Amino acid sequence: MSHRPRSGLYAVSTALLAMSRHLEVRDVLKTIVASARELLDAEYAALGVPDDHGGFAQFVVDGVSDEQWRAIGPLPRQHGILAAMLRAAKPERLADVRKDPRFEGWPAAHPDMSDFLGLPIKDGEETIGALFLANKRCPEEAARRDGCGFTEADEELLTILAQHAAIALTNARLYERSRELTIAEERSRLAHELHDAVSQKLFSLRLTAQAAAALVDRDPVRAKGELQQVAVLAAEAADELRAAVVELRPAALDEDGLVHTLRTQVQVLDRAHSARVTFDGGGVRALPAAQEEAVLRVAQEALHNALRHSGADLVAVGLARRGQGAVLTVADDGKGFDPGAVRRAGRHLGLVSMRDRASGVGGMLTVESAPGKGTTIEMEVPGG
Repeated sequence: MSHRPRSGLYAVSTALLAMSRHLEVRDVLKTIVASARELLDAEYAALGVPDDHGGFAQFVVDGVSDEQWRAIGPLPRQHGILAAMLRAAKPERLADVRKDPRFEGWPAAHPDMSDFLGLPIKDGEETIGALFLANKRCPEEAARRDGCGFTEADEELLTILAQHAAIALTNARLYERSRELTIAEERSRLAHELHDAVSQKLFSLRLTAQAAAALVDRDPVRAKGELQQVAVLAAEAADELRAAVVELRPAALDEDGLVHTLRTQVQVLDRAHSARVTFDGGGVRALPAAQEEAVLRVAQEALHNALRHSGADLVAVGLARRGQGAVLTVADDGKGFDPGAVRRAGRHLGLVSMRDRASGVGGMLTVESAPGKGTTIEMEVPGG
């Protein structure tokens, strides 16, 4: 076997592994484009996801600087070679795209391109994207002898990449859709909790205030007691609202990182609840964005269970490095439960969604609990 095929297969394998590490659609698109450009040694690469209006919903480039991209202007429309390739859903390999009769030019700031290779990315019969490469790099000797451009072997390699890119892009879309549904479910849960908890507190608050008003003249001592109860109920209602706001507010993961975001939320919950809530986290590397979000959401769900249902005096949150990844621990000294009995009764205390979050980013979730023994939830993620 010659060196070139081995090198090509290794490069394809590396590109496929890189694509499989990401779950966000934008990250997947960027990885596909960068992998294709490196794999075929092209000067420029781009990937467009078509919309239903003759344009592109997303368009990612590699090899063009941010300044150049801003100068080029709005996203391209589906015209010329791009439109033909999307409609016919077949590869296009051209020695000079500028000489093709379908070529319609490009903006003034657009880099000059000659040789061109484009492939559709298909999910079954549906074209979900189009991958474009331009300006193959060749050694000067080869260029002088044979000319330079994309070859049939290049097209075969890109076809393999495009097939796996379709899988990666479809998985990323399904993940984002699942996350949207989960967020909607969480907000619905919070709405129910606000109604059940805060509304009941406010109703009790109103009745107690009315009782105090009726007793002011004939029994001032009892009226004073009722007013003290009003203060207690008002404080509890404020605590419920603060806790709900913490869960509703988007976490600043991009700006602050996972450790700082978790520490901040734990500090707020510690102030809002009678139970002591602590955080210990150090030496944890930055994780892929999808993993950091999954860890944060599992921590929030576990904290919610511990503070609302366990009757714990202490809830300890820990985040520690483990290999290339990290492990999250949420432990409480509350009343605990029998996980098997919970499953048989059809209740899950958020355990199903936590396990789904963990497995969705290649991680694992374990739950240890028993009546009277507290609960420990551990989530491990592999890192990037």
